[in-house]
Amino acid sequence: MFSPIIGQNSKRAAVRKALDRHKVYITAQSFSAGTYQARVLVDGEAYWVDEFRLSQLQQGLSPAELELMPATDD
Repeated sequence: MFSPIIGQNSKRAAVRKALDRHKVYITAQSFSAGTYQARVLVDGEAYWVDEFRLSQLQQGLSPAELELMPATDD
């Protein structure tokens, strides 16, 4: 049996999960020799990542969990 309270609680949980997720902004992209690289901004810090790491960040993993090093500005 589905009650309005259970439905409302599940919607709130989904919103909370979305708000807790890190915002990932792609600031630059490069395609070279068949490889993709993106410079992303997460919580004010820039990182260079490949396509796989980008998808992991977008799924909610943090740069610390992925052991990413901040990008150095040249």
